[in-house]
Amino acid sequence: MAHQQKKDILAEVRIVEEAKKNPQRFGILYERYYKPIYLFIYKRIDEEMIAEDICAQVFLKAMHNLSKYTYKGVPFSAWLYRIALNETNLYFRKNKTRRAVSLEDAGIYRLGEEQVFEEDEYEGQIHQTIECINQLAEKEVELLELRFFEQRSFKEIAYLLGINENTAKVRSHRLIEKMKKIIRRDGK
Repeated sequence: MAHQQKKDILAEVRIVEEAKKNPQRFGILYERYYKPIYLFIYKRIDEEMIAEDICAQVFLKAMHNLSKYTYKGVPFSAWLYRIALNETNLYFRKNKTRRAVSLEDAGIYRLGEEQVFEEDEYEGQIHQTIECINQLAEKEVELLELRFFEQRSFKEIAYLLGINENTAKVRSHRLIEKMKKIIRRDGK
């Protein structure tokens, strides 16, 4: 996700304020964020129709609750992603299904930069990542995906998960250490 400049965020806040007064202005936000929100959901669900339904629900909730939105130093999109995350998690709870995790090359490379892996072979890293993810709690997988596969800032992660920024940093560091231990243990 490309991080927005402060001036872009403030311009967006003006659009949100206009949309609060005139719901037709919400269309600008819908057009801007439908695809990224849909992809965010689809990566977790891995089923097009269900992802489309959840995405529609996200924008419906956003439109109905737009009057409650207040700027908190993160882009408006973070508010939408938070709704999407909540709706996706609700889907998993209701249907008692496990979420999909999209392992992209860049995310595995970023984990490698954190020296999670002991080997340089890419195929081995994919295997180790899958094995490791299978041993993590749902909240840990969520954090891993947000930080390393979606490259969200700690500020955004904190907002999305309803924690403070320092807690997001600490949990991320602990998660990396936990993954290193799992990989060392399983490698022996």
